[in-house]
Amino acid sequence: MDQSSPPKSETKRLQDQSAEDDARQNDGTEEERPSLLRRHPFMVLCSIAALLLLAVAGYFIWLVYFHPYETTDDAFVDSRSFSVAAKVSGYVSDVSVTDNQHVASGDPILRIDPRDYQIALDAAKGQVGVAEAAISSAEAQIAAGDAAIDEAKAQQNSAAAALQYAQDEADRQQQLVKSGAGSEQAAQQATSTLRQSRASLAQAQASVTSALKNKTAAEAQKASAIASLRQAQAQVEAAEQNLADTTITAAQPGRIVRLSGSRRQYIQAGQAVSMFVPDEIWVTANFKETQLTDMRPGQPVELTIDAYPNRPLKGHVDSVQPGSGTAFSLLPAENATGNYVKVIQRVPVKIAVDDWPQDVAIGPGMSVVPTITVRPRDWRERRCDHRWQ
Repeated sequence: MDQSSPPKSETKRLQDQSAEDDARQNDGTEEERPSLLRRHPFMVLCSIAALLLLAVAGYFIWLVYFHPYETTDDAFVDSRSFSVAAKVSGYVSDVSVTDNQHVASGDPILRIDPRDYQIALDAAKGQVGVAEAAISSAEAQIAAGDAAIDEAKAQQNSAAAALQYAQDEADRQQQLVKSGAGSEQAAQQATSTLRQSRASLAQAQASVTSALKNKTAAEAQKASAIASLRQAQAQVEAAEQNLADTTITAAQPGRIVRLSGSRRQYIQAGQAVSMFVPDEIWVTANFKETQLTDMRPGQPVELTIDAYPNRPLKGHVDSVQPGSGTAFSLLPAENATGNYVKVIQRVPVKIAVDDWPQDVAIGPGMSVVPTITVRPRDWRERRCDHRWQ
């Protein structure tokens, strides 16, 4: 028997002790551990309070800094810009402006050689003189016609009186012949005188008719001359207008953009020589239709121009377009289809800026970010708003 091996009783004792240790360890593992709230109640309460405070602060931040406003990045500077075109044809003699220059109302932009139109004006004025002379001649003929009529009527009256005397004399001679106191020769002579008087009266009446017709012809010539005068005067006005149109001027204050006219260039009537951007500009912001619930004209607006982010501007809502942008497009959408998909539309809102900066260039198409205050910003304003409602 090996002396180094432990006795059996000792081995059994060690095994029993190891089993008791394992059982004790298993019993400790199976016992319930206390919850986090029981172990750290103060920290849990502090965390819950911090979350509540954070939620309340977030709500008030949203209520004050986000809820009262509506904004969009689909906004641009807008204006009624148009092209400046020539009304008459000719060679350009002078260009008084340059690109991007500001002009006042009435300032000259471009001049066309006026010599051809000055000649046309002089010719039209000459036609006016001819028509006025024709009127004077017709008036003189009318006056002469009046005199001729008076003379012819006097001759007619004289012939009528002579006819009456000749008629009476012929009747008297016939009575004398019948009574035997007169001669046949005297009766024949009285009858001849009566016939001559009748012919003279007819001639006088024809002279009156002729004088009246001559006067009518003179009046017709006068009417024709007056019509010619009016036509000549219209030609003078047209020539004067064409002469004035040789100088193209600014109809309102604004800026000259994309100037294309140059000296000695021949331009046609209606040809554009530049674009014109008036000083009256505004902002057109395309908001979603779901953002228009509380939007009304007159509400304050804060604007930021992308080109000048450090130059904030203030303005107000001028008007809201009565319809979406697609409804007024060249090819509006046709929604009466079987495969219709609802899409949130955008509605243009016109924003008037209170004071545009004068030391920077701002024009149509520049991007703007407007922020409109559509709801009260604090509880006091909310109470006032509800009171007025």
